[in-house]
Amino acid sequence: MAGLSGTLRRTRWRLGLVGGGIAALLAGVGLIGAGPANAAAGCRVVYSAPSQWPGGFTANVDVTNLGDPLNGWRLTWTFPSGQRVTQAWNANVTSSGNDVTATNVGYNAALGTNQTVSFGFNGSWSGSNPAPTSFTLNGTVCTGSVGPTTPPPTTPPPTTPPPTSPPPAGDAMAYVAAMQPGWNLGNTFDAVGADETAWGNPRVTQAQLDAIRAQGFNSIRIPVTWSNRHGPAPSYTIDPAWLNRIKEVVGWALDDGFYVMINLHHDSWQWIHEMPTNRTTVLNRYNALWTQIAAAFRDASPRLHFESVNEPQFANSSGDAQNAQLLHELNVNFHRIVRASGGANATRMLVLPTLHTSSEQARINELTTTINQLNDRNLIATVHFYGYWPFSVNVAGGTRFDATTQQDLVDSFDRVYNAFVTRGIPVVIGEYGLLGFDRHTGTIQQGEKLKFFEYFGYYARHRQLTTQLWDNGQHFNRTTFGWRDTELINQIKSSWTTRSGTASADQVYVPRTGTITAKSLTLNLNGTTFSGLRQGSTELVRGTDYTVSGNQLTLTASALTRLVGNRAYGVNATLQARFSAGVPWRIDVISHDPPVLSNATGSTASFAIGTQFRGDQLATMEARYADGSNAGPHDWTSYKEFDVTFAPDYTGNRITLTDTFFGEVRDGAPVTLTFHFWSGAQVTYRVTRSGGSVTGVTG
Repeated sequence: MAGLSGTLRRTRWRLGLVGGGIAALLAGVGLIGAGPANAAAGCRVVYSAPSQWPGGFTANVDVTNLGDPLNGWRLTWTFPSGQRVTQAWNANVTSSGNDVTATNVGYNAALGTNQTVSFGFNGSWSGSNPAPTSFTLNGTVCTGSVGPTTPPPTTPPPTTPPPTSPPPAGDAMAYVAAMQPGWNLGNTFDAVGADETAWGNPRVTQAQLDAIRAQGFNSIRIPVTWSNRHGPAPSYTIDPAWLNRIKEVVGWALDDGFYVMINLHHDSWQWIHEMPTNRTTVLNRYNALWTQIAAAFRDASPRLHFESVNEPQFANSSGDAQNAQLLHELNVNFHRIVRASGGANATRMLVLPTLHTSSEQARINELTTTINQLNDRNLIATVHFYGYWPFSVNVAGGTRFDATTQQDLVDSFDRVYNAFVTRGIPVVIGEYGLLGFDRHTGTIQQGEKLKFFEYFGYYARHRQLTTQLWDNGQHFNRTTFGWRDTELINQIKSSWTTRSGTASADQVYVPRTGTITAKSLTLNLNGTTFSGLRQGSTELVRGTDYTVSGNQLTLTASALTRLVGNRAYGVNATLQARFSAGVPWRIDVISHDPPVLSNATGSTASFAIGTQFRGDQLATMEARYADGSNAGPHDWTSYKEFDVTFAPDYTGNRITLTDTFFGEVRDGAPVTLTFHFWSGAQVTYRVTRSGGSVTGVTG
């Protein structure tokens, strides 16, 4: 998103790396939940710290379930002396102060009676390192024996009682299936500023919505931020002009045939997040807004649906348990208010998010509890998906749509499918994309980006998930009504109905000088068959220009010699690999030499390295001190974040290093940079910061 939102809306749970490592690479998902609310429960925990050193230790935890079988487990404890978990394996581990929560990973979710699951972690300590004194498994204190039946969770009663029976049965799954595909009118009514144009988009017109509808989208999510659009307590009266404007645009969308979603959007981090320390005020304000919104749209078409809150989050809470309770309270109040307002709202589809709209197992379990309690067939669960974080922002060497990135997507979609869809509860991925898109769509290399969206669309269909593309103006030009990246939108549209073949790369690099040799790419057929290779309207000759052996496509030396022509730097030819279905795969044939960097001087606020790219493109950058330790932000990895710490400027023939990078570089300590290029070339460079000045030398 533009401006302030670009910083705030994407700093989410993905930044925490505890619980990654092995767990992030494993496939398989267990069923969700902890069995019936009144199941017999009991557990035993054996905690040991077999290794300890000054400031650090390794711990092993063995959890034995003595009660009824569990399908999904959650172990909590409190460190007595301020210890902290720094790395975990065989469990997802999160912390809030001294409170720690460990949840199953995909392969160890099922825990039968008298079965034991083990996980471990590395931790830090100071002063002393005593063991925790108590552990709780899925809400049951582990005493080593089976206790009485576990009571259902209790919640504060709402101001007025909920309906005594659910609304008439509807076909929620069919409703949400009809919403596919969807699009977000982002950075518009959710903008925090003077009006809907505050974050750089033009005023919404009926023609804009008509144009989006013509692109094949069946639903539209209209995020709305109400923070600055209402009066003071106690009534919190919404500005009539603002409400009428929302009603106007919603009306246009409904007239176009869209399914329409509206919500409380950036209110989540502007004031709702204060609920742990200001519960009454936040709840009163929240209830007042939904009371007015529900009344305003009471008789609107049933194709309009409400989302309780976007990306809910809480500051200064006591931990996961309180976060879950507060979100449950918001969702229950939202449900009560809308249903009680009558009219079409009595059976209107209502959208409930997980905490942070995360697809982590613990967050899904929490929403499952709420949905079970509400017992309403007209509910929709929602999560957001922006991909495996290192790939999504291009950090930590996450330059490719590799097996780890794909498995992250599979695990996420499988979790929501197993928890909700298999029970007839539809799921909307209310936002999807890549986090790097908040800056521009070039943060992730084009071919790798296309492979992500091809697989995303396929697996969402496979898991019966409705998807809504996040677009803050970076995709669809709302003035010209054209797509800024036609290759990307063609891949997205194709994925709605079929699969497309891809390849290991969309670039073939040929040295500008010396002998030209054959080059091979691995085809990802994705269930299609390879049809041929074409340059423009000219069909290349199989056996002469290229060969195919299994999934290996090889361009012959003679064909490459013809294609590169005079071997000028850069793209000399563009080919299309065609398949039996989907969109073709573009392959650029590029002449290159190793890039050449120049010595430079500058400031931490403005430092640029003169660069002769010589046909090559920059993939990523490493930064290390002389002792081999990592330099710059995210010092847990040597690979820095693309476009945040460094950025290529191909037109300006330079690579810039940002103040964000130098802000976390030690003064006077030389840093060796290794620039990795897509041809495979690596070029080293050394920079030294001295106060606000920087010098850079080659070699």
